[in-house]
Amino acid sequence: MNIVLVLGVLVVVVGGLVASFLSGAGQRRLSQRARRIATPDRGAGAAQRLTLRVEGPKGLDRWATKFMPNPDLLRLRLAATGLPVSIGAYAMICVNFGVAVTVVALLQHAPAIVALLAGTLAALVVPHFVTGFLVNRRRKKFSKLFPDAIGLMVRGLKAGLPVVESMLVVGREVNDPVGEEFRRVGDNVRLGQALEESLWAIAKRLNLPEFNFLVITFAIQRETGGNLAETLENLDDMIRKRQQMKLKVKAMSSEAMATAMIIGSLPFVMTGILFLVSRKYILTLFQTDIGHILIGVGGTWMSIGFFVMSQMVRFEI
Repeated sequence: MNIVLVLGVLVVVVGGLVASFLSGAGQRRLSQRARRIATPDRGAGAAQRLTLRVEGPKGLDRWATKFMPNPDLLRLRLAATGLPVSIGAYAMICVNFGVAVTVVALLQHAPAIVALLAGTLAALVVPHFVTGFLVNRRRKKFSKLFPDAIGLMVRGLKAGLPVVESMLVVGREVNDPVGEEFRRVGDNVRLGQALEESLWAIAKRLNLPEFNFLVITFAIQRETGGNLAETLENLDDMIRKRQQMKLKVKAMSSEAMATAMIIGSLPFVMTGILFLVSRKYILTLFQTDIGHILIGVGGTWMSIGFFVMSQMVRFEI
């Protein structure tokens, strides 16, 4: 019976992953087709039709949008990961993960209500945190490569290239995710979308101050005029100094973080040592009601301490 349940969990999980991949592959094919047929002389109507075909919700996405809270915000988060995962695929992953955790809990002879709660909590929390981790990793990589992209744009503008052509050069020469986003800007402009509108769409998805500075620079330059290459050069210098300041702050706060990690690890280290030296003595903490209460109180206060110390060494620049 256990083997049948395990095989059922594997089938559900693999089926969800296959559905997610097929959904992403379909979106990639539509995007590539739109890029192939895009030409500079197409109007905004054609661009709008192609965009609706590529980004419009289909089938599973339409179903998931009805039940997911804040589908627009979730769509932005998924797009910020850089992975071709739609809302429908994300919903399938959540459901599959929740079912897998529930079945595993039942196999461990947990009560049905506990297994259901554990599966629900896992389905809601784990994919959310994984998505946040992927988004933050992509943003850090983008911020690291972004000054090089601006410097390349400055050299292209000084060489006489138009703004859009300079962005296309960045898309070809700079590694992803910066190159990917600038290629997307070039594709949208070719489809008839305004440059500023395309940049603001990417800024909304990335939610990075550095990219917001770039979009604001273009907006101000369009209204007031001036030397765009010189303005971008100043922006490049400011972003590099901002990154240097972040590294200095990280270096100065590393000692406090190391201290917090050492102090926080001491209870677990001592528990392990006592488990090896005097197992009967330490097991009393885990086998009695008063021990469970002490573990709960200690864990709560440790969590509060970790949170306070993490906030003390966090600086916004």
